[in-house]
Amino acid sequence: MDYAIKHYDQLLLLTVQHIFLTLATLVIALLIALPVSLLLLRVQAFTVPVLAALGLVYVVPSMAMFAFLVPLVGVGITPALIALIAYSQLFLVRNLLAGFKSINPSIIEAGRGMGLGSLRLFWRIELPLALPIIIGGIRLTITTTIGIATIASWINAGGLGVLLFDGLYQNNPAKIIWGALLVSGMAIVSNQLLFRLERKALRRAKGEVSL
Repeated sequence: MDYAIKHYDQLLLLTVQHIFLTLATLVIALLIALPVSLLLLRVQAFTVPVLAALGLVYVVPSMAMFAFLVPLVGVGITPALIALIAYSQLFLVRNLLAGFKSINPSIIEAGRGMGLGSLRLFWRIELPLALPIIIGGIRLTITTTIGIATIASWINAGGLGVLLFDGLYQNNPAKIIWGALLVSGMAIVSNQLLFRLERKALRRAKGEVSL
């Protein structure tokens, strides 16, 4: 606790940096994954090759990805965001596809029969029904991003990885322990919050289907 009391401002700053990197990744990744998923739903011949390509990207070690990006875009938050967004696409696109494909086609037809246009049909019926599975993908994405963002400090992207790397280089157990605790706590809290949101969305979706 002595280290936390003496360096609370640094701990707070690194935590905020880590949260920002995680949330920025999620927002940008969703803005990319949603149109890609909607396109794949309409042109299903592209689904297998696109998912295979995203799977190949995901298995690239994060250190190798960062090392590849640094000569192209330099160090800092830019290569970190590019890598994290690329890693996020597999979970997001796969779960977006699974969520929309899980909707009973008869429900879609009923919505069209009620005179709903494509946009209103998407927002009022398709998205709410697919939301539980989509949130599951977001939950996986956030927990994964929190972990990989820790390594991004290696390329000066900031975040809680700074504590872990500095602790290892300086043989400072306090930095290692606090870095590990904060990263783990962030992952656990975000996972639990999204899990509850996922269950709430599932209950709501079941209620709408029953109606």
